[in-house]
Amino acid sequence: MLDDIDALLDHNLFRSTGLDITPGTLLAAVLVLFLLWLVTRTVRRAFKRYEETHGTTSRAAIYTVAQITHYLLLATGLLIAISVAGIPVSKFTVFASAFGVGIGFGLQAIFNNFVSGLIILFERSLKVGDFVELASGIHGEVRDIRIRATRITTNDNVDVLVPNSEFVNKQVVNWTLREASRRLHVPFGAAYGTDKEVVKRAGLEAAAEVPFTACHDGARRPQVWLTGFGDQWLKFELIVWLTADATKRPSAVTAAYNWALHSALLKHGIEIPLPQRDLNVRSWFGLEGDEAIDAVVHGRSRHAPKREEKTTEPSINDAVTEVQRQIAEEASRNAARTIDQGKKDEQAHASDDIRTAAQHDPKDS
Repeated sequence: MLDDIDALLDHNLFRSTGLDITPGTLLAAVLVLFLLWLVTRTVRRAFKRYEETHGTTSRAAIYTVAQITHYLLLATGLLIAISVAGIPVSKFTVFASAFGVGIGFGLQAIFNNFVSGLIILFERSLKVGDFVELASGIHGEVRDIRIRATRITTNDNVDVLVPNSEFVNKQVVNWTLREASRRLHVPFGAAYGTDKEVVKRAGLEAAAEVPFTACHDGARRPQVWLTGFGDQWLKFELIVWLTADATKRPSAVTAAYNWALHSALLKHGIEIPLPQRDLNVRSWFGLEGDEAIDAVVHGRSRHAPKREEKTTEPSINDAVTEVQRQIAEEASRNAARTIDQGKKDEQAHASDDIRTAAQHDPKDS
């Protein structure tokens, strides 16, 4: 029985110069690939545990080293498996040339994205955790840099898979490459004849009202710029430096400043201009004669319903609430990961203590 099995495993499946491929060598190659899968999985888990214990400050560096190590292990394991299968590496030039032809015809885009991914990892101009904006207008946080594509998660929790070559061949704005804080320009307008100092005071009050303003004095203090003269109004911009957490949420943060600006302008009695046009009308909402004149003079028809009185209740800035909620959820997730890792470390220490106590138990001596 054993002799039959040995004969089956040693049966040549492919006869050629320098090649000795048998069922036994193929089985050994499959075993090598399985061991390679176990090793790569263990190494990735080890890097994951190291990242959880050392915080988020070294997250990008740990991810880069983990990906490069993963690729090296894959390449080494595949070469070993090919050699064990009975194909000498020196004879692999024939297969390499065929693989090169395949790359030239059908795998060019995949190979381009793979090389682009390696360039991104080594150059480190794009890291996991960075907030980027693509030429297509998509902006979000980098979550993963894979062999073919990079996963970006927008603030609406939408995952976008972007080919790695787009980060190499096209313009990409990395908002957090050097530091997390950035400057935001919020445009607004005021009617001609408005005191510029009053507008500036209102803008600074709005900046102080929003909790995402990083500095209130010094070189990065909030500023109000007069940027131009429009047809109907003066063009201003509120310039603020944002906190690190707010930098990754530009749309909601801009909405928060717009809300605060509107409240501040109304508080100081600053007129928010509207485009004005001269119109010649023959009727006013279908009215003519005295009824039309009454509607123009008094602002409403005799039969029009009365306007509702304005509410005096304080308004809630929903954009501020939304950004604060997102920041709190992110902090909660980080804290949960830290607690889970602490529990795992305590369990590991407890197991070591039990093992040590068992080794020194007098009953065993």
